[in-house]
Amino acid sequence: MTEPSTPSGFSAFGDDAIALADRRFLIRRANRSDVRDLVALLRDDTLGAGREGSDSEEEAGYQHAFDLIESDPNQLLVAIDDVTDGSAVVGTLQLTLIPSLSRRGSTRLQIEAVRIGPDAQGLGLGTAVFDWAHDCGRRFGASLAQLTTDKSRTDAQRFYARLGYEASHDGLKLDLD
Repeated sequence: MTEPSTPSGFSAFGDDAIALADRRFLIRRANRSDVRDLVALLRDDTLGAGREGSDSEEEAGYQHAFDLIESDPNQLLVAIDDVTDGSAVVGTLQLTLIPSLSRRGSTRLQIEAVRIGPDAQGLGLGTAVFDWAHDCGRRFGASLAQLTTDKSRTDAQRFYARLGYEASHDGLKLDLD
């Protein structure tokens, strides 16, 4: 079992970097000014286009969600910048540390809302980001990483399987709206 996480969660997180061939990427804690770019990444596929909003009324909801995430030490919303020539947000993911009584009191790392923009796909960035996320989870006390993916995302399912993830559980959702 990994050491239990401390109540500080991700509060000690610092920026990290990934170098792939001739490209350099910065992994950092997202800030309020990133929200619009992060939502654009979430919206940039068939499923996201149908469920993510874009007008100013919806933007207030995203900003509120950002504030809630930012105030929770067990949450880390990540922006990934391509810093090769300037700086542009090309990816995002959200990490959550979940303390649990199960598995002998272990902490789980939940990985959600993973997106790599089209300009950064095909470089190995997705794999590198997951390697980084797993290392980050270990550093902050997690002993198990888990994620969910929509059943229609067959390419994503193959990608996660290549990383060693197993479809060991069925997830269920209930819309409460």
